[in-house]
Amino acid sequence: MIANTKKDRDSLGPDEVLCDHCTAKCCKYFALPIETPVDLEDYEFIRWYLVHDRATVFTDDDQWYIMIHTTCRHLQTDNRCGIYDTRPQICRDYTTDNCEFEDDWTYDLYFEAPEQIRQYAEAVLQLKTNGSIRSSKPNLLPVLS
Repeated sequence: MIANTKKDRDSLGPDEVLCDHCTAKCCKYFALPIETPVDLEDYEFIRWYLVHDRATVFTDDDQWYIMIHTTCRHLQTDNRCGIYDTRPQICRDYTTDNCEFEDDWTYDLYFEAPEQIRQYAEAVLQLKTNGSIRSSKPNLLPVLS
């Protein structure tokens, strides 16, 4: 029986497995490196990523990544792999040595919305809007009746 109770990594007994106490974060997203943006066109590509549902962009140690928040179709309700014996090589190579079990990881930069990357690009590229370095005024939301 899987306990799925949160423990400290260092308090695990010799016969305990870290995955018995985890929420399977590693099976609920994937992140791929992307090129570091250098001009407005690059930031516009990132903005395009962010208009898609469940996509975010982050940086870690000066490397940019796109993260897709999606659960592996083989993740079972007990947070175990349903195809463990035939899982892909990337899963076989993954270890718990550097996993996000402790919840104490942070990103250097993290973008969830296209407006965030646009504002960041304006600041980094020092784009001016009407003679000001402030972000452009957002469009008003439609009035629902």
